[in-house]
Amino acid sequence: MKTIISAHNEQLKYLAKLLTQSKTRLQHRQAVLEGVHLLQTYLQSGALPEQVYLSPTRAAHPEAAELLAQLPPEKITLVEGEALAKITSLTEADDVMSLITLPEAKPLPQSGDCVVLAGVQDPGNAGTIIRSAAAAGVKQMIVGSGSVDIWSPKVLRASMGAVFLAEIHTRADIADWLGSYRDTVWATALREQRQVSLYQADLRVPSAWIFGNEGSGIAPEILAKVPFAVRIPMAEGTESLNVAMAATVCLFEQMRQRLQ
Repeated sequence: MKTIISAHNEQLKYLAKLLTQSKTRLQHRQAVLEGVHLLQTYLQSGALPEQVYLSPTRAAHPEAAELLAQLPPEKITLVEGEALAKITSLTEADDVMSLITLPEAKPLPQSGDCVVLAGVQDPGNAGTIIRSAAAAGVKQMIVGSGSVDIWSPKVLRASMGAVFLAEIHTRADIADWLGSYRDTVWATALREQRQVSLYQADLRVPSAWIFGNEGSGIAPEILAKVPFAVRIPMAEGTESLNVAMAATVCLFEQMRQRLQ
């Protein structure tokens, strides 16, 4: 195992940039996983990190030691003192940080179940939607160019590692993609024409679900290409659901119908 003593080490500076700068993640096609749970989920997906950084104290902890035993020694770097605390947002300064290479971009799917983020900008919402999609059996995630960076630390934590269970397509031109997608398209949006109640819609066929921006909803140029807008029935006088809650309701209604 290698050891880092100084907080000014170039490797730690690089990790700090990956944690805080989406342009660095995009340029180098790498990201950082914070915490033991994300590393555990990443390993369970069959992938190996480029390097794992943690303190000697944390390395001796049984939970971390079990994960480290799955890695070649050259992929483990011990960090002395409080160097990790200077770059991580986690409350536990001696936790684990893992450097990973992002998956290669693949062609956008032209059919099959998809969840589409069209301008979702809150990391917590994006991560929750990814987690709900995975739980509902949807493996394809299409992220529009106006959405939050899926590989940011906050999104990764909110997804609880579900991001590694999906095939992620980022920086997509959603309006253009809709022209080639062959299955049913649904969107959660309020409009007068071609709107159906969620519980009256037939969700048993392969579908793409489009979820829009927290404040402005789905952009007009995208919504114009969506044949069906879905309304979630709610008690009179209640506020609308936020996008992550709405997505969860829709995806699990889809799953319920298919299980029946």
